[in-house]
Amino acid sequence: MKNATWGDHQSAESEGYLSELMAGRLTEHEYGEMVAQHYFAYVALDGVSRALADHPVAGAFVFPELYREPALERDLSTIYGPSWRDRISPSKSTRTLVARIQQVADWPCGYVAHHYTRYLGDLSGGQFIRMELQKIYGYGKGGGVDFYFFDELGSLPRFKNEYRARLDTLGLDLDERERRRMIREVKLAYQLNTEVLTELLHVVRTAA
Repeated sequence: MKNATWGDHQSAESEGYLSELMAGRLTEHEYGEMVAQHYFAYVALDGVSRALADHPVAGAFVFPELYREPALERDLSTIYGPSWRDRISPSKSTRTLVARIQQVADWPCGYVAHHYTRYLGDLSGGQFIRMELQKIYGYGKGGGVDFYFFDELGSLPRFKNEYRARLDTLGLDLDERERRRMIREVKLAYQLNTEVLTELLHVVRTAA
């Protein structure tokens, strides 16, 4: 699955918004726009995770230690203050992403496709993003970049290896048609997440 979607992964990482963010050219509130969109996406994803926790297939990928809502709430409070809920709203592309996450809630492999796309990215390239944001904005633990801290997982490499092993096991249980369908959903998940960043860049440039 990683090999089949590598080009999509590279596209998402090189998207213009992230380039601007990593170069330190965005204000704290412009960074907060991305945090806000993450919040709406993870409310949906974590909600589906809770609903599927006892599912014989999807349940193997439900880890309460991964839930991001509390961390994102701390980050948004740090960035926007106690009235942060009044400051944020989902963009059009985020609403599309959320709708798709909810649509695949009754398709275990579709859920896993979106779970894999988001969380493996957060646990990999997301850690580099966190370190850069800490340098740019001076955040520490407690708010600002808590989204990227996964202390409850222990060793991130070990967890990622375990996660990939579960993916491999799932793949062995699927026929070729379902594997192709799942790969298409991963590619769609990358596309939808990239569109969120594209819209964010447009908002930033329009406001400049």
